[in-house]
Amino acid sequence: MILRVSVVLAYVAMIVTMGILGMKKTRTFTDFFLGGRDVGPWFTAFTYGTAYFSAVIFIGFAGKIGWGFGLSGLWVAIGNTLIGTLGVWLLLGKRIRRETTARNVSTMPEYLDSRYGSKFLKYYSAIAIFVFLIPYTAAVFMGLSYLFEANFGLPYWAVLAFMGIFTAVYLVLGGYKSMTMVDFIFGLIMVVGVTILLASCIVKGNGLSGIVSQLRAIDPRLVGPVGPPGLWPLFSIVFLTSVAPLAMPQLIQKFYAIRDDRSIKIGMIASTVFGLLVSGTAYFTGSLTRIFLNPAQNPAAFNANGSPNFDSLMPELLTFTIPQSLSVVILLLMLSASMSTLAALVLISSSSIVKDLYGGLAHERTADQRGIIRLLTPGERASDKRLMILMRVMSGVFVFLSVILALLKPAVIVTILSISWGAIASVFLGPFIWGLLTKRAGKFGAIASSVCGLGTCLVLFFLWGGPRASEAGTVGMIVSLASGLLLVPFGKPSKK
Repeated sequence: MILRVSVVLAYVAMIVTMGILGMKKTRTFTDFFLGGRDVGPWFTAFTYGTAYFSAVIFIGFAGKIGWGFGLSGLWVAIGNTLIGTLGVWLLLGKRIRRETTARNVSTMPEYLDSRYGSKFLKYYSAIAIFVFLIPYTAAVFMGLSYLFEANFGLPYWAVLAFMGIFTAVYLVLGGYKSMTMVDFIFGLIMVVGVTILLASCIVKGNGLSGIVSQLRAIDPRLVGPVGPPGLWPLFSIVFLTSVAPLAMPQLIQKFYAIRDDRSIKIGMIASTVFGLLVSGTAYFTGSLTRIFLNPAQNPAAFNANGSPNFDSLMPELLTFTIPQSLSVVILLLMLSASMSTLAALVLISSSSIVKDLYGGLAHERTADQRGIIRLLTPGERASDKRLMILMRVMSGVFVFLSVILALLKPAVIVTILSISWGAIASVFLGPFIWGLLTKRAGKFGAIASSVCGLGTCLVLFFLWGGPRASEAGTVGMIVSLASGLLLVPFGKPSKK
């Protein structure tokens, strides 16, 4: 216990130090939000990977999907690697960097406004980011709290309070500058951690053949190409978690900040390898919950009626399979995976209010003696100093709201994450993808695809309920993409 506490305290001190160093290099809003658009390939690769794969994937998704689908859950890892990582870098990386640099935009809503000339899309998408990323951030806080509760026996609320304050302080200090430096270290910790986790689980399960045999004895479908829940639920999870990154603001932002095209080539390879290792390990070990855990020996992982408590499966598995001497490394793995995601979510959500809403709607006092209040004109910009201050304030507000929601424990982590990802991706997929890929995509099609996608997602979520949240998100995303494509021929070629 003393060792784990000491390591965590040293870890906290390191992050705060990095935040202070980042603060010294942060002089403008572009520095704070995009690192001055001069971030190298390795930093970008690790900050993309660590933002994509948080503790939610291990604690929420890996546990529930592994328990239900068995080894077929590895299809999720394959999709996350080939589509959500390699596909994003290969198909969109250069386009995003060039387009956003040429248009001099910093956020996704700003890009939509510049591309389609639509203030509605800008403000509508900015509000969607803030609203739907709060539950996602809450889910990450919940995952971390469950982990610390299992490892240290600390009260859930106390862990939430500490993590909220810690996240706010770390990000408020240095913004994207400090985030990329810390994410690089986080990424290295995650590589070491998942390697130890994978090796420990294989040994505990008597090798790969032993694992397959034990799963087959429980249910032959757990080692088949499609697990017990069936093809459509599996496809929904793969599609949701793999296609959504094509338009998730906290991930796409990484390409706004990368240095040049050469950096994208290098970052693509590093990020893909990282994604395969982390996601493959997560979903593989998740399937082992069926082997290693049962209500008699692991009551913390099950409800009173014997059904699995999906959010507690992986924390219990980690304490059961990892040698005590190495448990601190796994703790740092989960902490690193979550801190990077939290930082990315807070930064993007804060910018949606400060840069997108305030930048277009805020009032400023004129410098003349009359002190007249007036609206900013389209050509004017709020001062860098004011944007920096407001970004820091809104970062704290966003963390506070997310922690409050996490205290309420509104649903299991998978449900919260599914509706958040589904809603955000439904808003952005149609207008963002077709706006990048074809000049014929027009304003009407962009607005229609975004509104129809989100509307479909939310209506299905309320009709089908939480257990089918990933399916609702998937259908909403498909509607957004398909309706945008169908309306492309009716758009006018873009001159911008």
